[in-house]
Amino acid sequence: MTLSIRHVASLFVAAVGLVGPHALQAQHHRAGGADSSAVRTHHTTHTALHAPGESVFGAVQEALRRLEADPNTDWSAVDVDALRQHLIDMHHVAMHVAVERKAPVDGGLRLRIRPTTEAARASLDRVLSVHPSMLKQETDWTMDVEADGASYVLRVTTEDAAEVAKLRALGYMGLLAYGQHHQRHHWHLVRGQNPHEHHAH
Repeated sequence: MTLSIRHVASLFVAAVGLVGPHALQAQHHRAGGADSSAVRTHHTTHTALHAPGESVFGAVQEALRRLEADPNTDWSAVDVDALRQHLIDMHHVAMHVAVERKAPVDGGLRLRIRPTTEAARASLDRVLSVHPSMLKQETDWTMDVEADGASYVLRVTTEDAAEVAKLRALGYMGLLAYGQHHQRHHWHLVRGQNPHEHHAH
């Protein structure tokens, strides 16, 4: 059968419509066409990863984004190292402190904890020197801390009977992480300000 030029052209147009421009572009890319670099760029842009891979990196990146977005940022006062040190302290008190005992008391609970490394002990000392007062400001809960040999005893209580069960459920890690004062604290630190003058841990 003999096909006319017009018939062949019609079949080609139909084929393009069925296959679609993206498939043809992909074939061109595989063939090493001139547009292959543009395809790679488009593909890379839309498949870029978002997670920074480590929580300290993530917290610092978030702070830097906010600083860059603020035209009033005083970069001469910015202190990323101070934020990094605090984030390291948070890591140590979360990962390298053993909870030896947890017991209910009137109005709350009593915890006996022990740092498992010297770095964790130094970090815990720094955190516990300010966390009780910040917790009090934010929740009105009372955290008393005393040293007991190599361990520390935390006694956390509330005058609100409806919150006693919550305190006991939170335990050590929950009581350290509770509330939003950590974020405010990080923001003051990275801007080179004293976070405790702003009533934020």
